[in-house]
Amino acid sequence: MSNVHFVGGEKGGVGKSMTSRLLAQYLIDAGTPFIGFDSDQSHRTFSRFYKEFSAPLVIDDYDSLDQLVILAQENPDSDLIVDLAAQTSIRLGKWIDESDALALLQDLGKQVYLWHVMDDGADSVELLNNLLDRYQQDFIKLVVVTNLGRGECFEHFEKSATYQKAADRGAIFIALVKLQPQLAARIDFSNTSFWAAANNTEIMNIIERSRVRVWLKSNYVQFDKLKQ
Repeated sequence: MSNVHFVGGEKGGVGKSMTSRLLAQYLIDAGTPFIGFDSDQSHRTFSRFYKEFSAPLVIDDYDSLDQLVILAQENPDSDLIVDLAAQTSIRLGKWIDESDALALLQDLGKQVYLWHVMDDGADSVELLNNLLDRYQQDFIKLVVVTNLGRGECFEHFEKSATYQKAADRGAIFIALVKLQPQLAARIDFSNTSFWAAANNTEIMNIIERSRVRVWLKSNYVQFDKLKQ
């Protein structure tokens, strides 16, 4: 079974695009084919960093959204990754409801993952609670990402009723390890993949490349939870 990953969080600046890029590199390194969809044109995660795997997606256009299901049908062995822009849940949800899209993806042999990337603010917790209430289908897998690059104190979340609700639903909890800001900025301005940052001697020096590899390895251990 291949997978469809909707990587969201609804809130801006929580690291949705970084998570999508990491997931893309994780699949590449694992030899898993995928197609990446950019709905956030301010970041253009896939067209900037993984353009050979990328396709555009316009949340307000049903014809564009329909391509998710059509490409899932035409590429049965490929994962799909959708980098969702902030404040798109209502429009995406409308398309999902009117098209029964998640059930269609399941019928095509795709495991649907809904990712919620969050910082340590109370609004991220509230948005996760909304997601849990909105999608209750048994065949959906929920992935909750606490981004340590966007917050250091997730204690309140871990003690909350929302955390327990997610745990009761069998959510997969991933802690995204922080990348040194200088390295993150250099990779960003170089418009390069994480693989190139970890291996290209023209982009990083020897110790910086090692630091990127350690960071990737740490996050890959977290992503391995998807297989469990």
